[in-house]
Amino acid sequence: MDIQANLEQVKKSFPNPACQLIAVSKTKPLADLQAAYAAGIRDFGENKVQEIQMKQPEMPADTRWHMIGHLQSNKIKYIAPYVHLIHGVDSFKLLLEIDKQGKKINRAIPVLLQIHIATEESKFGFDQVELDAMLSSSEFTNLTHVQIQGLMGMATFTEDLDQIRSEFRGLKKLFEALKKRTLPSFVDLKELSMGMSGDYQIAQEEGSTMVRIGSAIFGSRNYPTP
Repeated sequence: MDIQANLEQVKKSFPNPACQLIAVSKTKPLADLQAAYAAGIRDFGENKVQEIQMKQPEMPADTRWHMIGHLQSNKIKYIAPYVHLIHGVDSFKLLLEIDKQGKKINRAIPVLLQIHIATEESKFGFDQVELDAMLSSSEFTNLTHVQIQGLMGMATFTEDLDQIRSEFRGLKKLFEALKKRTLPSFVDLKELSMGMSGDYQIAQEEGSTMVRIGSAIFGSRNYPTP
């Protein structure tokens, strides 16, 4: 498989060439990451802390690691010193723990708030009520070691392109509404992470600044057999 050719093909198909590409390298061997790095990729997305820990020392120092999966509170400390961006902050409890770990190492950890936009209950994220409750709480205002850089959302897994577009459009609307609110200085909403291999073109048309693409670059996932 020619990873460089795949990358070129993906980038050519971007409706918005300025949109940032996160190469989702979960389950992929180091050789694939190194090939993508050689082709110019610096941003890699992983969904397991253990896998980032394993790969991080083997990759060049300027590699930027994106935690894109559901993150457990007890695992934050392992990636806190170097993670470039945590995409999936899906609860206030998790955000508080990230802030706590950031305080321990004196680093403001960059994060995105994950918003539940899909119809599937299995997807994680804040709903509107939870988000408003958090943003208006004094506990939120007192955070000191996080940087909230934007929002992330995952559309419903469906072939209904109108539904996918509508969900992305709703997230963009929320993003713009939040930017008009008076929020603490550690909130600087500039990134809208939405779109994966199957829907990144629609996501970009609806305002995504960051897409997470794996299989279109690296081929299908290598899941271990049970």
